[in-house]
Amino acid sequence: MAQFFTLHAEHPQPRLIKQAAEIIRGGGLAAIPTDSAYALCGHLGDASLLERIRSIRGVDDRHHFTLMCRDLSEIATYARVDNAQFRLLKSATPGSYTFILEGTKELPRRVLHPKRKTIGLRVPDHVLVQALLAELDQPLLTSTLILPGEPAPLSDAAEICGSLGKRLDLVIDAGPCGSEMTTVINLVGGVPELIRAGRGPLSPFAFGE
Repeated sequence: MAQFFTLHAEHPQPRLIKQAAEIIRGGGLAAIPTDSAYALCGHLGDASLLERIRSIRGVDDRHHFTLMCRDLSEIATYARVDNAQFRLLKSATPGSYTFILEGTKELPRRVLHPKRKTIGLRVPDHVLVQALLAELDQPLLTSTLILPGEPAPLSDAAEICGSLGKRLDLVIDAGPCGSEMTTVINLVGGVPELIRAGRGPLSPFAFGE
């Protein structure tokens, strides 16, 4: 059964952040609030984690996982980013955006899209998540916590624990969390391509609101 941590949204308790990081480092699958919706997350290097997330989400190996990073320098370690892409990323991060980029050799092949060799990357604008990323000192492998056939992600920690508690190792509650997914932008082709309009405003990308 999942452990249930209640953290302060603006001043997360360091002791609980440290414990959460230890669970994730040990291969645990966590449900955490973000600046858009709840996400499933875990350690990047854990191979079994992918299948656990796919099972909960009901997706196959073509599903784009997302690396949640602390900042742009971390993104540049795991994705190929040219100068134009970097400027665009700088203007839109941190925020509720997921960017599809070509992965580097720093990433295990299993986390990349099998044909395109791409992955989602984002820098969340969320104090608790940033504290967890700092404690881990590496990105989190994540996927939005939306169940098969549902129109929106789960947004209530108690509900998540009640429905998925036996399939998770940790659920973090930090108060109200949104249920709108990130805006997804594909940057691989040189010209930004809107994949999904979500919580992040479209104005930085000249798509029009």
